Amino acid sequence: MGVTIRKTNNIPKLKKVLGELGASEIQVGLFGEDSNVDKEDINLVTLARVHEFGMTIKPKRASALTIPISPKSKGKRVSDFPTAFKVKGKDIIAIPKGKSGIEPIFILVKEVTIPERSFLRSGFDENVDNIVRKIERLMKDVLEYGISPDMFLDMIGLEFAGLIQKKARNLKTPPKSKATLSVSPGKTNPLMDTGNMVGKIRHKVVK
Repeated sequence: MGVTIRKTNNIPKLKKVLGELGASEIQVGLFGEDSNVDKEDINLVTLARVHEFGMTIKPKRASALTIPISPKSKGKRVSDFPTAFKVKGKDIIAIPKGKSGIEPIFILVKEVTIPERSFLRSGFDENVDNIVRKIERLMKDVLEYGISPDMFLDMIGLEFAGLIQKKARNLKTPPKSKATLSVSPGKTNPLMDTGNMVGKIRHKVVK
């Protein structure tokens, strides 16, 4: 019985693959070109940055900020309600309701502090070890089965973007304020309202 010995030297191939991978970078997050494709009221990249790091917002010209406190006033301005008026002695904007009642639709505040709700940095920190293990497994496929470096990079990027999205969808704290909950009842995830921001988290490969 004859024995055939095949000599396999993967070193040149490994050097070539590592050279291509070393010249590439996987980026995961929200990108400027995606920020307003759905004509959002706020730039989605800006919104992500506000949640990621937190921010205190103060009025630029007016004496106070108008904060919606009703589903009716969500995404609207006081000027959208012709019958709106300031309730005497209170920091409340209301509209008439029935014959003699009123319905509060905005509150007036000097500033609003949005707490830090990191999902990009924390999502990276929580998942980087899993991604490293996946890279190690896939490198074997690149060398043995001919998976291209481009496909390898896309597979890693897709995996990482999915994990960051999962982190954002599962985030619970800090919770939404009472005012925010009154505008969107039942939506308790502080990063999820329309879902557009989280849905825009993706990857791209830069060479």
